Amino acid sequence: MIKRFKEELERLLSHGWDKAAADGVRELSSALDRDAGFAAALDRIARGYARDGAIDLGGALTAVRAEKRDGGINENAADLLLILASLPYLHDRYGAAGIPDEVFYASMDDIRCKVNECIECTGKAGTFVAGWYDGFFNMTRFAYGRFQYEPVVYDGEDIALSCGASLKNGGLFINFHIPSSGVPLTDEVRLGSYRLAYPHYADLFGGGPVIFGCDSWLLYPAHRDFLPRHSNVLRFMDDFEVIKGRDEAVFGDKWRVFGRYSDLPASQLPRDTSFRAAYAERLASGLPTGEGFGVFALDGEKII
Repeated sequence: MIKRFKEELERLLSHGWDKAAADGVRELSSALDRDAGFAAALDRIARGYARDGAIDLGGALTAVRAEKRDGGINENAADLLLILASLPYLHDRYGAAGIPDEVFYASMDDIRCKVNECIECTGKAGTFVAGWYDGFFNMTRFAYGRFQYEPVVYDGEDIALSCGASLKNGGLFINFHIPSSGVPLTDEVRLGSYRLAYPHYADLFGGGPVIFGCDSWLLYPAHRDFLPRHSNVLRFMDDFEVIKGRDEAVFGDKWRVFGRYSDLPASQLPRDTSFRAAYAERLASGLPTGEGFGVFALDGEKII
């Protein structure tokens, strides 16, 4: 188990990881060299979850946390080790399903994003959102380029798009997520991702336009009131017909903007980028933040 685990880990780390995050993960993995009992238990639990489906992710996380003996491994680190130990089995399943390595490693790049977030917020490698990985291991969520996609059933009022396409209650749309990869949301990056995803989902829409949707703080309609005009977030919003927005009294995604500084009073928040400065000013002014839901249709080449 150790040999294959380490080989899979090194392949993962070769896909754009920065040195600090890669070294932090390697240090965590060294716990398996020091404790053969923990290594065996980790592999048994990973097999039960990722290969055999004999245990769900919640049960697997609970089991791994109970098995860890190394005092240097906190809960975030134990959770990450389970995800990493499960990768060889998921990689096998991708191969058996004919899904190319390019898609596998694009999808697993989410681990890098979550480790970087954990380091930024806690100072240590790990993940504090391990439950998020179920979609990847259930093979319902895949990354194509910058974004991650999964089909979901729409539950809301019927939507008639300006292009003539429609999204009806009970119908499918392709929901997508925006990992904190560090890649700017430029026109080329966004459209390139949509085009890559289109062939994977076109059959669900009879080979015609695919309806994509996103529910995110990045689609908050009031962004147009306070973000700088050059912001790529506004360009991202332009892709959508934003159907609804909602204000929130508490900015639950504050940590995504300010990282380790998110607990500071608004007057002390860092303003080292124009985006952070705009949000710091918004919060200091006592104005709400929020989220939005938007959709668009893609014909395979362009948004229609």
